[in-house]
Amino acid sequence: MLIKTFGSAVQGINATTVTVEVNILQGINFFLVGLPDNAVKESQQRIDSALRAYDYKIPGKKIVINMAPADIRKEGSAYDLTLAIGILAASEQIKNDSIHEYVIMGELSLDGSLNPIRGALPIALQAKKEGFKGFILPQANAREAAVVEGLDVYGVSNLIEVINFFNRTASLHKETINTHDEFYTSANKHDMDFSEVKGQETVKRALEVAAAGGHNIIMIGAPGAGKTMLAKRIPTILPPLSIEEALETTKIHSVAGRIAQNKSLITTRPYRAPHHTISDVALVGGGAYPQPGEISLAHNGVLFLDELPEFKRTVLEVMRQPLEDRVVTISRAKFSVEYPASFMLIASMNPCPCGFYNHPDKECLCSSGVVQKYLNKISGPLLDRIDIHLEVVPVPFEKLSESKPSETSEQIRARVIEARLIQEQRFSNEQGIYCNAQMNSRLLKKYCEIDETGQALLKIAMTKLGLSARAYDRILKVSRTIADLEKSQNITPAHLAEAIQYRSLDKEGWAG
Repeated sequence: MLIKTFGSAVQGINATTVTVEVNILQGINFFLVGLPDNAVKESQQRIDSALRAYDYKIPGKKIVINMAPADIRKEGSAYDLTLAIGILAASEQIKNDSIHEYVIMGELSLDGSLNPIRGALPIALQAKKEGFKGFILPQANAREAAVVEGLDVYGVSNLIEVINFFNRTASLHKETINTHDEFYTSANKHDMDFSEVKGQETVKRALEVAAAGGHNIIMIGAPGAGKTMLAKRIPTILPPLSIEEALETTKIHSVAGRIAQNKSLITTRPYRAPHHTISDVALVGGGAYPQPGEISLAHNGVLFLDELPEFKRTVLEVMRQPLEDRVVTISRAKFSVEYPASFMLIASMNPCPCGFYNHPDKECLCSSGVVQKYLNKISGPLLDRIDIHLEVVPVPFEKLSESKPSETSEQIRARVIEARLIQEQRFSNEQGIYCNAQMNSRLLKKYCEIDETGQALLKIAMTKLGLSARAYDRILKVSRTIADLEKSQNITPAHLAEAIQYRSLDKEGWAG
């Protein structure tokens, strides 16, 4: 008897429905075709043991299973439940009249219980798009999939629950989530706040500008100056995720298997801080079966690279293209996948190997030329993609001990949101442009006009301070953001002057 059940294959952050055709014929053998990988082929042993746990069995006949479309590779153990239900229905051990209405996914344990799967959210979105009535999956993933409205989501703990459901001897609990309430009750929850940072008013201002315009930033300062502490608090001043951004971010983390059990939406902006020993594949994504890397897990959020010169040069260089295009394409011989990678890069570093170059109190122990050699570990093309360079000096005791309250993240975020709304209106007709940091040369010319006084100031900065040519566009972008924070339609010389001071590494003689 021929029966069709339905699963799904995840490629990138999108899913493709897989039709599992099970046919039981005369003879003895088990054939599984349709480009399954080893994990799928091994499912026969898991299914056999799980069925026997509930007094069911794989029939001793010729079983042919085809997973269509046959040109898409089927990976992982999530098809166990799909195959098991197909075998039971084809051998008439359960009723099959409603099986075609559901997408069924889950990894079986030998005792028949179900383990979590990856990619539940993109699978649920595709199931709704193709008109399926419901989605049956492990209980641990149910809340994640229930975010999709208009699809009946049933979380199950073991195989017998699914068997009884199709035999109509028991019902399943339908998982329901109020997406609006789920999103807005936890969208602004953060464990840290800028009010906890003493002093560093100049740095806080620069981070506010960076958050308002989506600018990449690098902080240079001595050990203990507060670079990591400040970076960890940047997500608290970024605008809250929209529902669309939350769904897209959740899809990426779902595919990577990074969503905690019984969780639904990711409601706060991601903050990723990989160690400097990370490989290039782990950073940008890849592998034999490409998975999203840290830059995609940081999509719509912050990627913090601490001790930037300690990262391998090859690791930093592969990040250049995603920084520009805000997407990463991973190609293999037979296919390619695309992951979003629109993140805000925050980097930090010591100014020299000993860490005390330009320190107000401690003397640098590095020999001549060592400082420049240390800085040269970071390539010019990568620095070219970082808009703001900032020196962070240690906080004096007087600032650390004062009881005067600092400005909270909520107060800073309010100004950032207002500036982002201005940019949203400005770029409403521009495809893929959402903030000032993404402006190209055409948009710079259109929206960053400066008067004669500003031109003269910029000329002096380029010549007297020894600013590089690549700093020109970055200064204009940052000054546009500073103007937006002040709700100014025009870029004034004061805005330019502030933007110029955020180019520390471009100054001639900075490193001796």
